Amino acid sequence: MRPSERLDYEPIDGRPPLSLPRGKRTVVWIIVNVETWSDTDPMPRTVLTPPAGGIPAPDVPNWAWHEYGNRVGFWRLLQALDRQGVRAALAINGQAVEHYPQITSAARERGWEFIGHGFTQKNMQKVQDERADIQATTRAIESATGIRPRGWLGPGLTETWETPDILVEEGYEYVCDWVLDDQPVELRTRTSPLVNIPYTQECNDVAMMLIQHHPAREYFQRAVDQFDQIHKDSADTARVMALVVHPYIMGVPHRLKYFEQAIQHIHAHRDVEFWTGDQILDWYQENRPAPALRREPDGLIAS
Repeated sequence: MRPSERLDYEPIDGRPPLSLPRGKRTVVWIIVNVETWSDTDPMPRTVLTPPAGGIPAPDVPNWAWHEYGNRVGFWRLLQALDRQGVRAALAINGQAVEHYPQITSAARERGWEFIGHGFTQKNMQKVQDERADIQATTRAIESATGIRPRGWLGPGLTETWETPDILVEEGYEYVCDWVLDDQPVELRTRTSPLVNIPYTQECNDVAMMLIQHHPAREYFQRAVDQFDQIHKDSADTARVMALVVHPYIMGVPHRLKYFEQAIQHIHAHRDVEFWTGDQILDWYQENRPAPALRREPDGLIAS
C-alpha cells in the first residue's frame, strides 16, 4: 500500500472527543533515542567536515561525537528526568542494548518503556532483510528486559512499503513514524490495524540543532510554544505531544538545561500526564471511538 492508502483523511475538528482520566487533558511523552553507530561505516550524521573532503574511514571525530552521548550525555539526560520525576520511553537499536548494558540497566531500573528502533542506526530501505532486522531488534530487547516491545520507531523514521505490515505480523502494536496528527490514528495493514502514536519532527533535537542549526535555547522555546498551543487545543478533546532527545545532542553541557526547563514548564500544568507510548496505546484502545460506517455497493462496511 502507498502511505495515503493506509488511512483515510479525517480532520481532528469534528471527531468524537477523547477524554483522559482524572480530569487531565494533554499527554506528553518523552522519547530518548539511543543508537549504535558502526566505527567502520560512514557516519549517519556528522558534526565535523573532513578537511580533505571525502568519506574518511575510520571517521574518528564524528564517531566520537556520537559516542560521547552514550558515555556522558545519556547520564545527564537521565539525571534531569529523575529530578523531574518523568519516566521516558527508550527508542533503542537492538545492537545498542548489548553495546551499552549500563544504559539498558538504568532504563530498566526506572521502568522506562523500550521501543524497537532498528537493529543498527540504518535506513530501513537499505537493510538487507527488513523482517530479520525487526526480529533481531525484538529479540535483543526481550532478552534484556523480559518484555516484548510493543512500539517501533524507524531509524530516521524510515520505512519500506511493507514496514507496517511486517510490524503487525511480528507482534508490534504501535509505530511512531507517521508524524501527521495530534491523536493516535490507525493504519491499515494486510492483517490487523496498526496504531500510530504522535511523534515529532520539529520538537526533535536532530531537526533543531543539526539540520536547522539553531542555538541551544531554541529547544526550550519551541517545546514551550508547541506545548502551550497543544494544551490550548485540548480543551475539547485530548491531545498528545512528543518531545525527542538524543544523548549526543541535548545531553551535551550547553544544551541540557533547556531540555529540563521545558519539562519544568510543562510540569507546572496540573492537567497534564507524562506517559510512555504503551500507556498512550492502552488508553487509546480503551477509549477510541467506534469506527464510522461507509456505504459501499454491497452494503455497509466499517471504515
